[in-house]
Amino acid sequence: MKIAIVVPGRFHAFDLARSLIERGHQIRIFTTYPRWAARRFGLEPGVLCSFWPLGILDRAAARMGLSPKMEAFHLTSFGKWAAREVSRESWDIVHEFSGAGEEVIRATRGKTCHLLLRGSAHIRTQAELLRQEAERTRVTMEQPSPWIIKREEREYAAADYMVVISRFCYNSFVRQGVPAEKLLLLPLGVDTRAFRASEEMIERRCQRILSGVPLTVLTTGQVSFRKGLYDFAKIANACDGRMRFRWIGVVREEARETVRKLPACVQMMAHQPQWTLPRAYADADVFLLPTIEDGYALVLAQASANSLPILTTTNCSGPDIIHEGQSGWVLPIRNPEAFIKRLLWCDAHREQLARMVRDIARKFQPRNWSDVAADFESLCAAAAV
Repeated sequence: MKIAIVVPGRFHAFDLARSLIERGHQIRIFTTYPRWAARRFGLEPGVLCSFWPLGILDRAAARMGLSPKMEAFHLTSFGKWAAREVSRESWDIVHEFSGAGEEVIRATRGKTCHLLLRGSAHIRTQAELLRQEAERTRVTMEQPSPWIIKREEREYAAADYMVVISRFCYNSFVRQGVPAEKLLLLPLGVDTRAFRASEEMIERRCQRILSGVPLTVLTTGQVSFRKGLYDFAKIANACDGRMRFRWIGVVREEARETVRKLPACVQMMAHQPQWTLPRAYADADVFLLPTIEDGYALVLAQASANSLPILTTTNCSGPDIIHEGQSGWVLPIRNPEAFIKRLLWCDAHREQLARMVRDIARKFQPRNWSDVAADFESLCAAAAV
């Protein structure tokens, strides 16, 4: 199949494209990433059609804290450019990332099949969850603007199909009135070669757990209230002195004051390139993500590949990845007490925790990008009929 992928940035599009190419498909990515960066992600530069000046402008706006004000300009400029470029050829499938697809869908409607991907919950569900969190925490945080909500809902209506990446996302669309027959579920994957723990790493982790030293609880990804920072702070304070916490990621401006007040048991580390993260996972004993809303949370797939027991919420891919009580636990959002109770159980039941680590490595293998590409291929074949 000849497939166009329209994405402002990278997200998981490059991983999907690489595996689709390996399966023999003709892929072109329309993006703001520069062509010279393609080989860094296992792609030939010719796969990318790049609107790189907009990418530079977007990164500059982000550094100056102007991204929200630039949102409409950025997405409509990218959309108009992508619509012109995509319209130059014919395609079996056009796979747009939401927020950037309206102009492309309008320009090629009826000429191809449009599979629009939403990487989070339905935008109205997301907006409501974040509004509630802002009220709960009394913190001003970035939320979906009325402009992007209306734009995305027009995209949802115009696309032939919606691709969603977790059951949580799927259910959010159904609750918002989107017909189930329009929804295609495509759970994501992980580079298992990079993130899978070796037998030696697993044995070191088990020996560390059994030695009785404080457990190391790892969180990775953006540090924000959307990712559960408010509950993380309560969890860390309750477990101070019994465990060590480590969060690797960029701290959003809204989160800085809360981060400053975290207890001494928390080590905050700056964002790291993906290729360095396997080492961070290997040094941890448990993975924690008390997220309020996530489409998939690729970090959970990475932690699972590294055989880490996971504690996370219902509002992400946790229910898709975790075998309850065997590879981790899925807990309600905004319930730090449930996380504290489970972490204290891990601390008090070291032998069971070490056994869980070994069982995860032996029994539970996460999806890789080849699996995702095969499923996407099947979805495309069915949609294009």
